[in-house]
Order: sequence, then C-alpha cells, then structure tokens
Amino acid sequence: MRYSLWMPITIYQYPGCSTCRRALKWLNEAGVSYQSVHIVEKPPSAATLKKAMKLGELPLRSLFNTSGESYRAGGFKDRLPTLKEAEAFAALSADGKLIKRPLVIADEFALVGFDEAKWASKLSS
Repeated sequence: MRYSLWMPITIYQYPGCSTCRRALKWLNEAGVSYQSVHIVEKPPSAATLKKAMKLGELPLRSLFNTSGESYRAGGFKDRLPTLKEAEAFAALSADGKLIKRPLVIADEFALVGFDEAKWASKLSS
C-alpha cells in the first residue's frame, strides 16, 4: 500500500536538521504525499504525541531528542526516569526542539527519527 492524498501522513520536521532534509528528500523521491509541519514553530500537542507513542509502540524516552540542547538544558537525562508521563508530554509539546525528529504520524503508524528501511516498510508496498 502506498500512502497518498487519501491516506495522509504528517511529518513534523525542522528545516535546519540534516536528518529531516534527508527524510523529506526520501519521501519526495518515493512519491509519498505528506503534510509538513515545522516542529519548532508548531510542535505537536500532547495528545498527538500520545497517539504517536501508541501507534509506534514506542517507549516515552524515544520521543526525546536526547542529543539536543533543550534536552541538556532541561536536565532531562536525570529527570526523565522519574518524570510523570503527563509532565513529559507537556514538556515535549511546549518545545519542538525537545522532540526527536523527524516525527511521522499516519492513521495506522508513527515513526520517530529517519531509518530508511523502517520508512520503506511502512510507506510503500
């Protein structure tokens, strides 16, 4: 199954991120239709992030950009193990740079980060 306009996907990305640029190039070359959202200007809501975690069967930690400045400045390395889920989602939805990117959300799945093999298995038949 190939994703198209009738099966929308949303990609939260940051234009200054080389991984995001590679992911967008891959989507374009694969002919996948998508809606692009600037993750810093319009971070996903807590509800959207919860949906991504559930759809992607992801641990909460995987949503965090652990190599980013916001992660370090917020002391999340030490805070995350005891952080309540609601607090984590509130922090993520308030600061798009705290979220690992790119983040893809579709009706049936979510992808965090860019792994070409995983993307290919989810986005094409």
